[in-house]
Amino acid sequence: MPSETYGKFVSLTKDYAIAGQIGGLLGWDQETCMPEKGAADRSNQLAFIAGIEHERQTSAELGNLLDKLEQEADEDVVVATNVRETRREYDRAIRVPTDLVKEIARVTSLAQDAWRKARAESNFALFVPTLERLLDLKRQVADKIGWKTEPFDALMDEYEPGTKAADVQVVFDRLKTKLVPFVAAIKDAPRRPDLSILKRPCPIEQQKAFTRRVLEAMQFDFKAGRVDTSTHPFCSGATPNDVRLTSRYFEDYFPASLFGLMHEGGHGLYEQGLDAAHVGTPMGSSVSLGIHESQSRLWENQVGRSRAFWERFYGEFQAAFASMADVPLDDFYFAINNVKPSFIRVEADEVTYGLHIMLRFAIERPMIAGTLAVRDIPEKWNALSQELLGITPSNDAEGCLQDIHWAFGMYGYFPTYQLGNLYSAQFFAAAKRAMPGLEDQIRRGELAPLREWLRENIHRHGKRYRAPELAKLVTGSTLADEPYMEYLEAKYKPLYGI
Repeated sequence: MPSETYGKFVSLTKDYAIAGQIGGLLGWDQETCMPEKGAADRSNQLAFIAGIEHERQTSAELGNLLDKLEQEADEDVVVATNVRETRREYDRAIRVPTDLVKEIARVTSLAQDAWRKARAESNFALFVPTLERLLDLKRQVADKIGWKTEPFDALMDEYEPGTKAADVQVVFDRLKTKLVPFVAAIKDAPRRPDLSILKRPCPIEQQKAFTRRVLEAMQFDFKAGRVDTSTHPFCSGATPNDVRLTSRYFEDYFPASLFGLMHEGGHGLYEQGLDAAHVGTPMGSSVSLGIHESQSRLWENQVGRSRAFWERFYGEFQAAFASMADVPLDDFYFAINNVKPSFIRVEADEVTYGLHIMLRFAIERPMIAGTLAVRDIPEKWNALSQELLGITPSNDAEGCLQDIHWAFGMYGYFPTYQLGNLYSAQFFAAAKRAMPGLEDQIRRGELAPLREWLRENIHRHGKRYRAPELAKLVTGSTLADEPYMEYLEAKYKPLYGI
């Protein structure tokens, strides 16, 4: 039975978790409905909350409780997990001064406003001064935490514990040798979809209604969540009972909202699937960003872009959008699975998507190391875009200003997107082995069994397992690229006749 010491420990961890939840809600508000003039005040509010969270997370009392609990060596899996993961977080946090944490919170709030203005004008130069300041602050964090090979490792460890940039580079290099020729083969394929059907007018209010219907089928709980509009789609989960999704809508391009919300809905299902009894502790928190991304990519791609899914939902889709009434399912399915290098990551097809991540990774490593000057990022970005995707952005908005992550101070985050792609293929293959009738269930619109399988095998564990351990437990293998490439080839070779 957990001791009195453990009870005090949990109380402390939940205290600083609540501060983080409040900060998350303030950030969500800033992205969805905060008045434009509120940016400066919001930066001070976020800095204040970040300071409280950091002070409580690094308190001497928490350190003493951890020391005592480690001596008790409780064999209860919940206790062991919470102590182990809190120790890891504590050791990272204690090395970073509270003043530095508060300054980062203040600058990131201002950086988001600077990014929005720079993106609106497609002028990276407007973002440079704030980005330089934020990079300097994050390098200080990396130095305080400590690193052996490069500062990027210390920052990426926040999102993907234990992962090193050099290891990610090995995975990406291996994938590049497979993805680039596969994209080339598709480019030379004799068949091409009619993409004009994706540009037919689809009224935004109908888009909102249809995407809600899809999220309901996915079992997203709207009594514990909501959907709003933002410049960049995201999921913000305060607790399993309060999960916020956002999307963006274009009347002449419905895939942005539909697949964007299926993606964010996958994140939301993970947040809602965490054990509410352990909110505020590692056992009630997600494993890593790579695992989190596996859930969003699985719902967006393996489900949302599957033939089985649309055999069930296409009739409803056509009924909702009169402009699509004469489009055959075969043509629609081919169009939503078009493979063509494009500029915008969040709208990229699932085959070329990984190349977008490799591009960002190739910029972030030298950017963090200080060997790539911030002012030179647009030129470097454009060169890598040409090298990896075969296209060059015509402006900064469709190039280096398209993502908000750097304004959030999220360095080391981007690689987790491609790790998520790999994990998603492994998990979906495992789900099909465990449930031989899965595709027929999807074909009938019965998505609850898949949600329950993911909840049972992934969500409910919290941080009990690290990402490689969880992957092996669920799929029989740690991170692997074979299931991902097998999935892509099985789907796209027949589509393109290659």
